[in-house]
Amino acid sequence: MSEQQQGPAEWSASSRDGAITVRTTDQGLPRGISIEAAELRRDPGELAAEVFRLCRQAANRAGMARREQLSEAGMPAEMLALLGLPTQEEVAGQELAEEEEYEMEQRSWLREV
Repeated sequence: MSEQQQGPAEWSASSRDGAITVRTTDQGLPRGISIEAAELRRDPGELAAEVFRLCRQAANRAGMARREQLSEAGMPAEMLALLGLPTQEEVAGQELAEEEEYEMEQRSWLREV
């Protein structure tokens, strides 16, 4: 067989500082994770939560891209809504909310006095 099989599409998301990057399937399943050494000193639960958040973010972006693709192909808005694929506004709102939550978390025992 001379046809080359393409693997599943990959999506990625990175932490704000780029120290953690994930590559996922369109469903958010991790295919690769890159973590800078300094991040490994973090609390394991916090690190896992950040990786999970980034996987979810990549999956949301994949869903948004799929929605746009189907819309361009002529699928009616009612059908797109039934599929549950996120809109660009929903993805942006989710990412903004998560960023604000991330910013509000105390990242260190040091704090302003």
